[in-house]
Amino acid sequence: MERITIFGREGCGFCSRAKEVCERYQLDFRYFDIHKEGISKADLEKTVGKPVETVPQIFCGKAHIGGYTELMTFLNEQGVIDA
Repeated sequence: MERITIFGREGCGFCSRAKEVCERYQLDFRYFDIHKEGISKADLEKTVGKPVETVPQIFCGKAHIGGYTELMTFLNEQGVIDA
């Protein structure tokens, strides 16, 4: 599986859970705090390719997965977790 990339922010419960799942299953992932990294909503929208209202925004390689719920579905479909 390609690297998981998570764009999130401090204080976001779903962002924390996405990180925890990646750590628990020892997935190759990178986490970017959008505030600490100076990533704007407009920057995220360019990366995602559509309007962004929430974080986390999660990718596998260059493919946009979605948020936390979509990450869990994706990992289940990949056989990484049993949900």
